[in-house]
Amino acid sequence: MNNSNFYTIQNRWKLVNDKLVYFGLRNKENLFNTSVKINARQKAIIQQLPKELSNEERNIISTLISKGIIVTFDHLNVIPTQLRHARFCTNCAANDYIIPGIEFDENGLCPICQTKDIVSNFKAVTPVMNTFPRSKSSRFDVAVFYTGGKDSTYLLYYLSKVCQLRVLACTWEIPFMSESAKKSIEGAKKHLETVEFISRYVNERDMRKMYQKLYDLADNTCACPSLAYVLFYPELVANKVPYFVIGNEPAQIIGLYYNHIAPAFAYRFANQKALNLLINVGRVLTLHPPLKSGQFQTLQTMKQLAYGDNIFKRLSGYSSDLVTNVIESMKEIEHLTKPLKKAIRQSSWSGNIPRFVQVDFNEISGGTYDWRTIKNIIIQECGWVEPSISLKGLHTSCMIERCKEYSQYKRFREMKSTLIPFSALEISIASSNKCLTKEDAIAEIESTLGFSMEKIPECAIMEAFIQPK
Repeated sequence: MNNSNFYTIQNRWKLVNDKLVYFGLRNKENLFNTSVKINARQKAIIQQLPKELSNEERNIISTLISKGIIVTFDHLNVIPTQLRHARFCTNCAANDYIIPGIEFDENGLCPICQTKDIVSNFKAVTPVMNTFPRSKSSRFDVAVFYTGGKDSTYLLYYLSKVCQLRVLACTWEIPFMSESAKKSIEGAKKHLETVEFISRYVNERDMRKMYQKLYDLADNTCACPSLAYVLFYPELVANKVPYFVIGNEPAQIIGLYYNHIAPAFAYRFANQKALNLLINVGRVLTLHPPLKSGQFQTLQTMKQLAYGDNIFKRLSGYSSDLVTNVIESMKEIEHLTKPLKKAIRQSSWSGNIPRFVQVDFNEISGGTYDWRTIKNIIIQECGWVEPSISLKGLHTSCMIERCKEYSQYKRFREMKSTLIPFSALEISIASSNKCLTKEDAIAEIESTLGFSMEKIPECAIMEAFIQPK
């Protein structure tokens, strides 16, 4: 076979219905140009590939050839099967092994480093607040969801010790909580005197039903923090907690943009005064109290979990399979969402809605959320216990985190999902933003993350739990 005469679809492009879809991360100029519509004649030819094309066939798909979507075999991109064969960004740890299909510009920079100017002010998709008033109507000033991991422990430390607030720390005790996270929670209880800790554990029969469904849909059982919202929102409303504070580290927040989950506008929404005024006019006309900053985000988050994506989000193209799968799996234990739906109705009518806000970790930690520095602070101030693999900085609270990474990686690599593995984006963004060095990021990829071509041992922990007893 003469490779120069036979045409095929370029690696990481796939025919999906009447579109060619790209599974990867493209350069700045094409960052979100990840699908191309095709007509019936083009589709008929593509379905026959690979093959030698006639002049007429080449003319029909000439635009696809000129864009490099249809190529001859000698122009096929090679996707590495081992990290040591990967091409790395010249500035950060992003590479074409953990993100198959990532592109690089003429300077060897990945799309994350090419677009740093675009995302530099992407602090959150909720309002950002770093200081909080003392509540006069509740015995709590703020609430957080606490996992015992690095980020949630730092948030707890900041709110309780630095800000001297009365904090309600809510922990969903997942079946896969790591030993270091359990010890960290006990350490926090001893060190943080202004924090009240509450926890919930869903019975194993219900949990297994939900996890079995989620595993069927997504090949993993990761439902954090969605189920935590369902469990604790009624508690926050009952206690009239004024603020529900999240502390996702900057790399996680920015990762939503590159994964096509949150558009650029979402990061500016909280500051759109005219739009928020319009929303409140609608509420007043329907006899609902106007919303304060952060309350709209709270209601939308909780309504999504209780009822699924609204039609506008579905039409926008920014719906996430990750969240959709969790919502679908929660239908297996619908009685858990009944208190949530009741709390949504009550809080919407009364205006007693916790305000969903984000603390800016970069700002409160002196400009850059440096992982090593943060770990030292929470070990000393909160009795935090580092995971047995000390290099680990991403998602330190769960025993099956590597299994989630493996399943996301496997599905993306096999082009079954367009979702780029979260940890692949986050470790790349964190190294690009100097939250850790490129060398440390690569060491974490090599030793702690689940980017493997073969099934990893942690999957057995998850699969054992979901098996019928």
